[in-house]
Amino acid sequence: MKEYDVIIVGGGAAGFFAAINIAEQNSSLRVLILERGKEGLTKVKVSGGGRCNVTHAEFIPQELVQNYPRGEKELLGPFHKFMTGDTIDWFEKRGVELKIEDDGRMFPISNSSQTIIDCFLSEADKHQVEVLYNHSVKSISNKNETFQIETTQGVFSSKKVLIATGSNPKIWKLLEGFGHNISQPVPSLFTFNIKDERINDIPGVVAKDVEVKVLETDLWSEGPLLITHWGLSAPSILKLSAFGALELAKRDYKFQIEINFIKRSFNDCLSELKELKQNLAKKAVFKSTQFQLPKRLWHKLVLASNMNEETRWADLNKSQLERLAGQLTQAIFDADGKSTFKEEFVTAGGINLKEVNFKTFESKFVKNLYFAGEVLNIDAVTGGFNFQNAWTGAYIAAQNISN
Repeated sequence: MKEYDVIIVGGGAAGFFAAINIAEQNSSLRVLILERGKEGLTKVKVSGGGRCNVTHAEFIPQELVQNYPRGEKELLGPFHKFMTGDTIDWFEKRGVELKIEDDGRMFPISNSSQTIIDCFLSEADKHQVEVLYNHSVKSISNKNETFQIETTQGVFSSKKVLIATGSNPKIWKLLEGFGHNISQPVPSLFTFNIKDERINDIPGVVAKDVEVKVLETDLWSEGPLLITHWGLSAPSILKLSAFGALELAKRDYKFQIEINFIKRSFNDCLSELKELKQNLAKKAVFKSTQFQLPKRLWHKLVLASNMNEETRWADLNKSQLERLAGQLTQAIFDADGKSTFKEEFVTAGGINLKEVNFKTFESKFVKNLYFAGEVLNIDAVTGGFNFQNAWTGAYIAAQNISN
């Protein structure tokens, strides 16, 4: 049996970040990462389309936490200790410069996730962190304040353990053996599958700023909306999927949404349409796109309002005007199923947050057992927030472990 001072289970973002910080803060500790795959950092590799969305340019803790459907309250304290500015600083000190894009997402200047992976691997090497791949954990026990971890390739022991395995049901099962409760995992970031005449052959169309509500719930969001081959996506939808993860799972992903494409009330829209009827009398409604909507979307909504391509503004009757106002401000779509958003396999679920001390990220039940990243019941909307949770938890756990 090989002995270490600290064993980290999971060679992903949180695992590597914790290991490097532990070894750097206390060079006398023998630190081991156990990773079940043949390589680590796989999520880092595919994140942000292979560019790695490291964090988000949000520098006020109270505002940063609002991007976490689960974990908002718990992360406020930790974000005062280590958040976006610290992340930027940490990477810059190690030769990785980050840049901010228009939507606030932050990437390495190289535009390649390999830059982040290389940084982690060389830091781990420099600080003599041992990494063992193809080591899947079979059991974890704790006798006389020493943890024993049995893997597919041998047994290891240490005084301190940090679990950073993300959403791994096998590890959750082992942690239940220590008395921890697991909030059942459900998908969090996903797009909506919708088959509808109004959107079925205009993939790639983006409505820049819409409001979306899930009917019969309090769920709503706003932002850009993207029409895809299978339905709807983009931030307005992804936000709903994250904040509505539990509710939408309960409904088996069959629900109705209402979209306000122009963010005006039905009545305001109707009066504007009446003015257009006067001002554009001789023009065809189909050809005179309004409200800064994409042309192809306007065409679809006009046809869905009982008009054809030749219908002129002057000829619109009351019911056609009302119908168009309805399509623009209260369009109802039936969602039936979900699709994974790019490679972002994010789940809501994990260790019950009441069972963790967020000053240290240590288990309240087992001394010297720590957690970081998505193994906890914390998840975020898309945009670099899930990684920021990983860096913050890993850094704070590392500080406590290395003391």
